[in-house]
Amino acid sequence: MVTSPSDENRIETFKRFLTDPATHGVSNSEVAEPIETHGAIVVLAGERAYKIKKPVKFPYMDLSTRELRRRICRREIEVNRRTAPEIYLHVAGISERDGRLRLIPDIGSDPDAEPVVVMRRFDLSRTLDRVVETETLSPALCNALVDEITALQHAATVHRGRSGGDRILGILDMNANGLREGARTILDEESTERLIAAARREGDRNVPALDRRGRTGRIRRCHGDLHLGNIFLDETGHPVLFDAIEFDEDLATIDVAYDLAFLLMDLLHRDMWIAANRIWNRWLERSLGRQGDDGAAALMPLFLSMRAAIRTEVGAAKATQRPAEETLRDEPRAYLVEALDYLAPASGQVLAVGGLSGTGKSTLARALAPHLGVAPGATILRSDAIRKRLAGVAETERLAAGGYSRDMSARVYGTLHRRAGFQAKAARAVIADAVYARATERRRIRAVAQRAGVPFTGIWLDMPVADAKSRVAARSGDVSDATPEVVERQAAFTQAPGDWLILDARQPTDDLVGQVLDHMNRTRRY
Repeated sequence: MVTSPSDENRIETFKRFLTDPATHGVSNSEVAEPIETHGAIVVLAGERAYKIKKPVKFPYMDLSTRELRRRICRREIEVNRRTAPEIYLHVAGISERDGRLRLIPDIGSDPDAEPVVVMRRFDLSRTLDRVVETETLSPALCNALVDEITALQHAATVHRGRSGGDRILGILDMNANGLREGARTILDEESTERLIAAARREGDRNVPALDRRGRTGRIRRCHGDLHLGNIFLDETGHPVLFDAIEFDEDLATIDVAYDLAFLLMDLLHRDMWIAANRIWNRWLERSLGRQGDDGAAALMPLFLSMRAAIRTEVGAAKATQRPAEETLRDEPRAYLVEALDYLAPASGQVLAVGGLSGTGKSTLARALAPHLGVAPGATILRSDAIRKRLAGVAETERLAAGGYSRDMSARVYGTLHRRAGFQAKAARAVIADAVYARATERRRIRAVAQRAGVPFTGIWLDMPVADAKSRVAARSGDVSDATPEVVERQAAFTQAPGDWLILDARQPTDDLVGQVLDHMNRTRRY
């Protein structure tokens, strides 16, 4: 809420000043309509964007004094230069000396000036929330997006002063207050209370896991507001993260998986499961730690629900402020249903995809994953990626012969099976992507599912050796180091398993996916 009528009049004066083309020396056509949020006004003029903070005070954001606004504007430049240094330029000021308003380039030159964040203007039609209205997110764009997110998270400051459980329970309490406010006017009260209770149960149950993640460095100063609207594509089509939380360090100091969950939830809300699953699996392969981040999979239902709950309460507040627009009520109600669905009971399953190198195991695994398990779909564990991670090298770096020793291979399969078991026990669907040439390895992955008490499905991709060798020879920049000679050696001692579904790998991927899903339906494993 705005702190006083005089403050409201003052901010209107500043808005008129910034929307005057004469202030910037541009034509009328170069100044766009101001963009207003509950806490800021953004004016687009010429090649620049000017943001002023409203003199408001909310439980989670205090901008009530000029000194607070100056500090937070400086912080906005600082935190967003981590990912968008070419966009966030400096803090200017609106000076009121000599009875007139002037835009001064340096806020430090006038202690009484109103702070203005100055940014380089970019095409708002290229924010991802608008892009996905007409386009799908390509695999290359999904990969680039994850690389930007993980680069930020890996470089972010680690915080261990407050436990992971305490942080999440605190957010749940805030969510509960906001949801109950919405239930007074917009939301179904019974559904709202069910969500609050279910989320709290899930939060309480996971306190030990959340605390453990804090101790292992997964609570960091993240972006904090990582939804589609806060990502844009630059002139080259590369994703840029912007508008990170600057007004509350505690709200932005969160579990890295909770940071990612906002983006995943935003995609899932739009039924973009393929993009969400690809981003999820690439993030897991690039997550913190040499052993991966399986704990994130166990917590993702809670994190997705929390993000949907935030959208619910924000949407409800907006609908309450504009009661004449009845259609505004639909979206928060839809988010409420989704938030509950994320917390519904689930069960795990293990699916293994085997075959000679070059038969398309990873392609099939990626195509299957969005169809399996609960949001955001199945986790894919690739033996090739695990091998490179254990060796401490980049995915595309070729390993020496020692990287494929019998001992190293045993370590790779052991890691894959341990991680698959953890995820299956956590009610996740998991796909094990490996050659599985040896019967002992196939028995072990089946035993993983048996110990977890979940269904197992084995898929074997079959194709003539010459075709597999040709595919391998054509690869470039792939995680697999297999060569045509490796395929030849594999074929010499490999026999297709009689108890797995055997498919002709030369078929189109969509046909293979359909056959696998039909098989799982018939055997009641899907």
